[in-house]
Amino acid sequence: MHEAGVMPDVASRPVAQPYTNRTRSVRALQLGLGLGDLAFIVLAAVLAAVGRDRLTIFRATEDIPEVAQAVGLWIVLGWMLVNLVIGTYRSTDLGVGTAEYGRVLGAAGMTAGLIGIMSYLAKFNLSRGFFVLLFVIGVPLLLLWRWSARRVVHRLHLHGHLLTKVLIAGSAGHVDEVAAVLDRESWLGYRIVGALLPPSQQLTTTPRGVPVVGLSTDTALATRDHEADLVVFTEGAFASSTDFRRIAWDLEGHHVQMAVVPSLSDISSGRIMMRPVGGLPLVHVEQPQSLGASRGLKRLFDLVGASASLVLTLPLVAGVAIAIKLHDRGPVLFRQTRVGRDGNLFECLKLRSMVVDAEAQLPGLTQLSDDPEHVLFKAQRDPRITPVGRFIRRYSIDELPQLWNVLAGDMSLVGPRPALPAEVRRYSPDVQRRLHVRPGMTGLWQVSGRSDLSWADTVRLDLYYVDNWSLVQDLSIVIKTLRAVLGSRGAY
Repeated sequence: MHEAGVMPDVASRPVAQPYTNRTRSVRALQLGLGLGDLAFIVLAAVLAAVGRDRLTIFRATEDIPEVAQAVGLWIVLGWMLVNLVIGTYRSTDLGVGTAEYGRVLGAAGMTAGLIGIMSYLAKFNLSRGFFVLLFVIGVPLLLLWRWSARRVVHRLHLHGHLLTKVLIAGSAGHVDEVAAVLDRESWLGYRIVGALLPPSQQLTTTPRGVPVVGLSTDTALATRDHEADLVVFTEGAFASSTDFRRIAWDLEGHHVQMAVVPSLSDISSGRIMMRPVGGLPLVHVEQPQSLGASRGLKRLFDLVGASASLVLTLPLVAGVAIAIKLHDRGPVLFRQTRVGRDGNLFECLKLRSMVVDAEAQLPGLTQLSDDPEHVLFKAQRDPRITPVGRFIRRYSIDELPQLWNVLAGDMSLVGPRPALPAEVRRYSPDVQRRLHVRPGMTGLWQVSGRSDLSWADTVRLDLYYVDNWSLVQDLSIVIKTLRAVLGSRGAY
């Protein structure tokens, strides 16, 4: 028995906090995606029924409309239910990475399997043509819809809408590292509202300028005061797992997400696997993939892609070659010695975009460099570039002859940029790793800013590519390159 008015000495239960504006926005986004999915699944079912009824490749039948009406509603509802169960609307996957697309594909595959099983068990004669068309039409429609919705969300982020308020907890140096990444990737929609430092660091701002709004031991209080949507814990945020567990208890019911940045950087999610052992979350990391980036599958990808690209771009290259020749009667091609895989030298081909004696003029132009610390000479107003050259550089047309380098095996479609011997001589030991794979016509540098990137960012992206190579990443880079080139961002 306890005295009247005296409660037992136990930990108080968390009190649920009201939803934040960000939470409401996420709910609205999830609802919008769900309604869009529903509309496109219905559209796919209608088109599948019409296609099965009217396409001559299928055997003629008169009961397709009746069959579609009988099972169409159940198929649509079943597909939506699987989408919900498999987690295609999880807020952590929306708008970034490939997990969202993977879940959409997984839901489609599971739905197809369930339809097949149910048709067999119920002995229902479902049209195979309708079944095939449903998913052949529906899956691309859903992926295109999700991609389009993602583009809209990214644009809203860039214009200051649907932003996630972020608190970063940890030591000042590690807070700045995370802040630099979040600021650089502004399309993700993270707005840093402050830093939470350990009691041992008495600062008002971090060296990078992030305001310190409290201590990491008072995370729940700071989250409430600043209406944060996400707390990112980096190194130094807590002294032990027990401290983190207590912080998590304090945040329970506050409608705030938690993320922990491990002491790992520039490692793709494909190389990481979480495996709990006795309550200890072990992070298994696969070895770097530079050897895979030099083997048969990538070489086959290069040969097929380069051959097709040569055929498609031949008229364009011929027209530009004529324009270059007519401008100053000089050579059409510019040949330059570059460093390839394992330090081997090769002759890199480009359509000439500069005056004939451009190399001889270079020593007198070093003061024009946009970044004196950059290993590569880059100047937005390089006087050596011809009028024709300025146009073909803007859209990377000058690099199309490198398709011959790809066929010859000196280059790849995707990889680090081919470096000059003088540049390689200035490489630090870590940067030398760029030479473990064939240089590429395009790469992560191309889709992340091109010439606007600093030397440090260029190196970081190249090393990330070498260590985390995958064929899916190559395909993604090629697609993004087309967008970057057409937008001519960072090209000069």
